[in-house]
Amino acid sequence: MSPVIKVSSVYYPESDGRPMGETDLHRAAMVRHIELLQHYYRGQKVYVSGDLLLYYEQGNPKKFVVPDAFVVKGLEPGPRRVYKTWVERKVPNAVIETTSRKTKRKDTIDKPLLYAQLRIPEYFLFDPTEDYLDPPLQGHRLVGEAYQSIPPESDGSLVSQELGLRLRFEKGVLAFYRLDTGERLLPAEDRVAAAEERAAAEAKRAAAEAKRAAAAEAELAHLKEELRRQGKQA
Repeated sequence: MSPVIKVSSVYYPESDGRPMGETDLHRAAMVRHIELLQHYYRGQKVYVSGDLLLYYEQGNPKKFVVPDAFVVKGLEPGPRRVYKTWVERKVPNAVIETTSRKTKRKDTIDKPLLYAQLRIPEYFLFDPTEDYLDPPLQGHRLVGEAYQSIPPESDGSLVSQELGLRLRFEKGVLAFYRLDTGERLLPAEDRVAAAEERAAAEAKRAAAEAKRAAAAEAELAHLKEELRRQGKQA
């Protein structure tokens, strides 16, 4: 009688079974951060996601965390149902948490301890209402086994070495600026408006150029006619 080989598989849920339970403001901020970063890294080998179950211990579906937004460099983008560190063989390079009354303890105590254990290089906290964090934007960089605060610049912004971006709190919004060009990352609606503005300016420039060309052509025709008449008179 041949032995029966039992194959056991571990089920990793795609939801923690808890309602999100956040305000429109906090949910919109999380979605905005993900969209901005996805557009910034478009065409690159960078995975950007958020509000996704991240499992960090193979075989134990109870060991997970749900970052609001995170970036993993060197990883192909594309939809994932969950994120398993042992499958992807990478942990996030940076995490951004949008802090609320409900999440303050997790964001300031529990998650930093876990993220440090996972060796996530940078960790940012953002409070759009300015009610739960002082200052409302805080950054931490892993040094050794623990996080150290990222010192703010003169304008209060924080430089992310991992993202290549400058993060700044601006009227309840987390703004991102490229370190190489200083350009601000724009959300989709602003990118459309900017593109329309550029197109209108280009159309105006082209119309002005066409008008100048027509005037120059008319002037040339006038000079030719003057020369023709002068030639006849001679």
